[in-house]
Amino acid sequence: MHVKDLQGSLPPVGDEGTGRSSKLEKQIPRTGRPVEEQSSSEPSNHRGAAEDSGCSDHRIWTKPLEATGSLTALSLLQSPNPPKSVVLLEARELCSGATGRNAGHCKPDQWRGFTEYETAFGAEQALRILSNEQQTWEGLVEYVKKHNVDCDLWVGKTLDVLMTDDVAEVAANNFSNYQAAGGDVSQIEVTTDQGKAEEISQLKGAKAVYAWDASRYILGNLVIAHINQQSLDLGLNLQTWTPVTKVSGSANQWTVHTERGDISTPVVVHATNAYAGALLPETRGAIRPCPHMCNKVLPPSTFAGSRSLKNSYAIIYPEGMYTINARPTSDGILLFGGAAPNQNKLLDYVAKDQRRRIDDTLTNFEPVTEAVRTLGTEGFEWDEPERGSRVLYDYAWSGIIARSADQIPFIGAVPGKPGQWMCCGHNGHGMARIFTAAPALAKLIQGATWDETGLPECFEVSNERLNRHLDPNWELSEDK
Repeated sequence: MHVKDLQGSLPPVGDEGTGRSSKLEKQIPRTGRPVEEQSSSEPSNHRGAAEDSGCSDHRIWTKPLEATGSLTALSLLQSPNPPKSVVLLEARELCSGATGRNAGHCKPDQWRGFTEYETAFGAEQALRILSNEQQTWEGLVEYVKKHNVDCDLWVGKTLDVLMTDDVAEVAANNFSNYQAAGGDVSQIEVTTDQGKAEEISQLKGAKAVYAWDASRYILGNLVIAHINQQSLDLGLNLQTWTPVTKVSGSANQWTVHTERGDISTPVVVHATNAYAGALLPETRGAIRPCPHMCNKVLPPSTFAGSRSLKNSYAIIYPEGMYTINARPTSDGILLFGGAAPNQNKLLDYVAKDQRRRIDDTLTNFEPVTEAVRTLGTEGFEWDEPERGSRVLYDYAWSGIIARSADQIPFIGAVPGKPGQWMCCGHNGHGMARIFTAAPALAKLIQGATWDETGLPECFEVSNERLNRHLDPNWELSEDK
């Protein structure tokens, strides 16, 4: 991300990097380890009775990246007319990918992406996209509180910190455009005084700060485990470690092939996100897998305890953006992500071997860690003697995110394949989309119109959207 490339707009929340898709290997590697080992509940490796899996009213295939499959299953089973059976096939253990291992940050875009969305889809759809993210966030927080899910829920201010005059000017223009179009800015706190911006953010040189409500769920896998337990109680047949190799058949008569056997079903739901192209070749190019790095940092003692960072951050420079999520621990642990200035070096590394695009075992990629150290030194001044103990750049790991060619998800009926449905391509921003997208997909499966889902019209999958981005050179063969 460079200011000269912004053309008057900032990237939407969640759009933190870019990447080209690769071939998908048949064998799925184990993931890199999480930032901290966390105990997992029984559904993580659950396998229902195999004899119950041969036929199914509804069958959902998911990858271990996000909650789409789990929440779609629950929405179907809780509906007024639930299917007789639902089978959820998980390629690995539940939520073993990015959602389960990262900070579980749900940050609804309140304004930042408006100008870019308006350019792509028009002002009305841009407003609906941002409104949907707010609705998603509210629903997710409500669910966690209602069910008392023990996931270290935090609700507070997320900070967009603009670090140069150039990006601050672009941000101000974006904000004005959003407000002029009728966007609600009543919940956004804007600080343009540099001294106050530095005080709020604790970042030297901060030019402006935009703050609004967001949340994090440090143990995001426990949220999904709770959803799955509800579904299991309603009769879900959950099969983990069951990768799907192909889907064959014709309209409403599909056979799902796995290494453990086949399932016949009239309904197939693809909740595969970045890996959609493995079974849906029409999505290749529209949805591309892309690795993304996160870093765990233990700041000096002056940034721990009562003085630790309490907010989540997007720290925006002309050459890149950092995101930060703080752990609710006394030592002030911070989790870094985002398109840091050296993210392009990660993409160069990945481009040298296409298999790296789906390899989430990558750890400690030095150029990205170097950029994190630079922010710690120059922005937070963690290396100053008066800071107390030394900062520890402890560990880095990766996850695979699904880059959508037009930055928004592909939801709805798979064109030309009656009975197949999809909810994929969340563009690294699924936490702020899935909690409305998955229930909406369940409604569509059961006969609702798109208007009845409440989703922005631009989210709907279509031949036109897919064909616009189709990449005929995107290969699955292992020699590519």
